[in-house]
Amino acid sequence: MKNDAIAFGIAGILFGLIAGWIIGSQQAVQTPRAIAPAVAQQAAPAAPASGSPTTRAAVLDDTKVNALKGVAEREPRNAAPRAQLGNLFFDAERYDDAIKWYTDALKLAPADVNVSTDLGVCYYYINQPDEALAQFAVSLKLDPKHPKTLLNMGIVKAFGKQDLQGASEAWQDVIKVAPGSPEAQAAKRALDSLQSAHPAAMGGSQKPGV
Repeated sequence: MKNDAIAFGIAGILFGLIAGWIIGSQQAVQTPRAIAPAVAQQAAPAAPASGSPTTRAAVLDDTKVNALKGVAEREPRNAAPRAQLGNLFFDAERYDDAIKWYTDALKLAPADVNVSTDLGVCYYYINQPDEALAQFAVSLKLDPKHPKTLLNMGIVKAFGKQDLQGASEAWQDVIKVAPGSPEAQAAKRALDSLQSAHPAAMGGSQKPGV
């Protein structure tokens, strides 16, 4: 299941189905950030995702950053400004800075599943898929049915670890826990393409339903 040639061939199909579907909103603090593959979003990749996505990064608003840092300094027990800073740096593709602020936010609010997932996404973008998966495992301990975490986990397993069966299992879990949701629709499209391209990656010929 971890054959690179198989993984990369299927990745091109899956990217076209899930890469354009943004996981989360760029506006809501409580919504996990997106995993957009670090290659052309509508084209097949040549290697696992690493580095920055090809979509244009948001311009970092220094005024907002400084204002939020001021709030964070004045309110050392407030996780919210730290999470917001993490989001700003994430959108600017400054993932190391985002990791710092998300980590600080989680120290104050360790039960925040969305920030935990955001942190995992950042690890993926700095080419640390094992750290990303470990962080997603933390998220799932907080909420075993968190669909965005499960969908992100499938993406990291597929494109960061070339674990197609693991990705298939994660995406099937999305469909089970959130049928009819946008996450489930994205997972179903990815699974359908995976089934068509390489049935063995599904562990058999049976096709999952929604």
